[in-house]
Amino acid sequence: MPGDEASSPAPAASPAPAAPLARAEQFIWLTARVLEQRRFAFHFLGGDADAVDAALGAYLGADGGYGHALDPDLRGPLSQPLHTAHALRVLDALGRCTGRRIERLCRHLTLVSTPEGALPLVFPAPRDYPAAPYHPVRDDPPSELLTTGPIVGLLHRNRVWHAWLFRATDFCWDRVETLRHSHPYEIQSAVAFLDGAPDRGRAAAAADRLGRLVRERGFVVLDPERRDERPPAAGYAPGERLFPYDFARRPESLARGWFTDAEMERALDFLAAEQQADGGWPVRRRAWAPGSSLERRPIATVEALLTLRAYGRPLTPVTAQVTAPVTRSGPAVPR
Repeated sequence: MPGDEASSPAPAASPAPAAPLARAEQFIWLTARVLEQRRFAFHFLGGDADAVDAALGAYLGADGGYGHALDPDLRGPLSQPLHTAHALRVLDALGRCTGRRIERLCRHLTLVSTPEGALPLVFPAPRDYPAAPYHPVRDDPPSELLTTGPIVGLLHRNRVWHAWLFRATDFCWDRVETLRHSHPYEIQSAVAFLDGAPDRGRAAAAADRLGRLVRERGFVVLDPERRDERPPAAGYAPGERLFPYDFARRPESLARGWFTDAEMERALDFLAAEQQADGGWPVRRRAWAPGSSLERRPIATVEALLTLRAYGRPLTPVTAQVTAPVTRSGPAVPR
């Protein structure tokens, strides 16, 4: 009857917003390469490590290195140090940074190293394969901590011993301990080396000095709400700035001690809020090719989720049942 409130349909309840992980999952299935799809499934859905390994194998070259745009900023089939660093991060997360594959990789690194025994940013190529403009190709490229540091750090973290590591490690120590004029990504690579370096006391001392440098030079945004007040580093894109979690991806990192709890919490709040409407996280570096930009966002999304989970941030409702594999809590103690 008219006016009978009991007979009126109740207003439909607004659907609860999807959890960050569910939104990210949709983004990954819609946009990601097979490798990032399988990495996501392994880390967050109880997926098989073998599937990740198989996907990574598609990027392995006959020379023992990795190519085929594994790092989206370098196109073409050639093995490059940036691809190797990317591959080692994937293998490290699987606990598979060992064996004959790594021996072959170290032999490859020996053959392509500079006279200092370290790695350049980009090897000269016999053909003009596309590359990001901020990764210039030179005929006689110098050694770079940007590539050598993460590779050496991950090999040490996994207790790999090979003749190539002796001179490459010396190069990293020399570069890290004498850094005076640097930029955020090079500091990030220094942290990757120090987090795996066998001499923990020396690594802690070097990290302490770098932390002071990072804060003094303004290489890190400590207050995300004021991130536009300081210009980005020279050569970086307008919005390309690094935050505390970019240096300390896990709480076990030596770089975690650079920041107060309040600074890290503000940064993690900002990272969580950066998830976009489509479920993915943004990429702040300069866009230079459609394919590269599309491929990098799923990588950034997986890394953001791993960082948030490492710091105990909830990715699913409390009642959700998502089975995730147990991942390693931090750097192994070197022998």
